[in-house]
Amino acid sequence: MSIISREIVIGGPKGVIRVTGPALSEEIASLSMDETLDSFRKPQDQKKALEEIAMLVEGRVYIAVKEDMLIGYVTFHPPEKFERWGRGGLDCIRELGAIEVSRNFRGMKLALTLMELSFCCGAMDDYIVIATEYYWHWDLKGTNLSTWEYRRMLEAVMSSVGMRPRETDESEISSHPANVLMVRIGKNVSKEDSEAFERLLIKKKEIEYSN
Repeated sequence: MSIISREIVIGGPKGVIRVTGPALSEEIASLSMDETLDSFRKPQDQKKALEEIAMLVEGRVYIAVKEDMLIGYVTFHPPEKFERWGRGGLDCIRELGAIEVSRNFRGMKLALTLMELSFCCGAMDDYIVIATEYYWHWDLKGTNLSTWEYRRMLEAVMSSVGMRPRETDESEISSHPANVLMVRIGKNVSKEDSEAFERLLIKKKEIEYSN
């Protein structure tokens, strides 16, 4: 399926912001990186990671840009082969790897706009999109939110495109009650793939049944 790049332009007190994607690696490389985009790694290291995801055949990066500065992004890519979601043999799974907005541009609903653009026009309807949300990545200090308030905020952003919390016994998700797996099963995903994904969610049941 061919991927069409789209753009939403937002105007306001902080100037004109473009939300666009999927972005090419060369486009990301040409931008400077907002220094507050440091939730996952140092800003320049994160920029390099975005360039690498954009180069993947199945990778997508959507970005928010002010002038020549990258101020927000959301990424999608196939899950790693060593993860439960990658070991299941389902080529239709895409992982929302990260979503982040500069602390200098929060309150403008950029996260919602990034999600809206990345899911618009049926772009994700062929996929099972998952997001593994771990509390240790959350910017609690920068947002002045509690762990549970931050989780509710994340759920609101992701539910805006139809993602929902799902129960799983995957070890890192279940290691803390605030961690959550968010899932959206696209309307074009086959019944067989949907059922196979359901079996991936709870593996202990398979062990119990086999015994």
